Amino acid sequence: MKPYEKDELEEALAETSTQNKTVIIAMVNKAYVEGDKPMLDIFLDGFWLGENTRNLVDHLLIVAADQTSYDRCKYLRLHCYKLKTDGVDFVGEKLYMSEDFINMMWRRTLFLTNVLKHGYNFIFTDTDVLWLRNPFPNLIQNQSIDIQISVDSFIGHPWSERRQPINTGFYMINSNNKTIALFDSWYAQKNQSKGLKEQDVLVNLMRQGLFRRLGIRARFLDTLYFSGFCQDSRDVKVVSTVHANCCRSISAKVTDLTSVIHDWKRFLANQTVPFRWSPHRGCMDSWRHR
Repeated sequence: MKPYEKDELEEALAETSTQNKTVIIAMVNKAYVEGDKPMLDIFLDGFWLGENTRNLVDHLLIVAADQTSYDRCKYLRLHCYKLKTDGVDFVGEKLYMSEDFINMMWRRTLFLTNVLKHGYNFIFTDTDVLWLRNPFPNLIQNQSIDIQISVDSFIGHPWSERRQPINTGFYMINSNNKTIALFDSWYAQKNQSKGLKEQDVLVNLMRQGLFRRLGIRARFLDTLYFSGFCQDSRDVKVVSTVHANCCRSISAKVTDLTSVIHDWKRFLANQTVPFRWSPHRGCMDSWRHR
């Protein structure tokens, strides 16, 4: 890989990264920073309330898709980068699987490809992921694993590509020639994949053998540690992240993630009583009201 010349992105990455050039990246637009309790605020609450997570904000880069979200990010004194969107409107809420949603996901993929080409490893996290514990102890932190990616439901085989319901809302990836080639191949499918979100395209490429052809070593993360609404963690005493997946709207995610925060506070207050996650009613109802 050729070293990148100093540019705005390089400056933002260098300022935010750890010593081994790893950055935590989240992407927001106006819909995620407005309202009585914006999604971005809930996301940050996780870092405040989680175990050994507060210092991780020092390595969190918020990628803003519009001026409002960038201004909010700067107001919160976070590390911020304004995404260049080439005149495309990424301002409002993009409902799951709408055309605007799919376009925004592909723009995100292109940006993250650029991060890899700058030579930075990263954890990408959606802002509807609560970090309740520092996830790094549950991630393999060396160059032997190219990508470690969350799944909607864990099938019991962290190294097998078969039938893995991968979720691109949380993953860790190392920057190398293999992963850059993977992301280039992934983004190249954009115009041949109408009606598919970028996650579905990555699944298809994996099933077609692209990971093996590139020599990509992938680990699929157990929902015991990296959970979501599709499949709750079985043990609150070890879970690192909770993702509001299997959910259609921001308002539903906000409702149910707020319940997760209440569950977490209840657990921290008394860890001897039996624990059960609150039902994700908002997200279940979000599929009924289209």
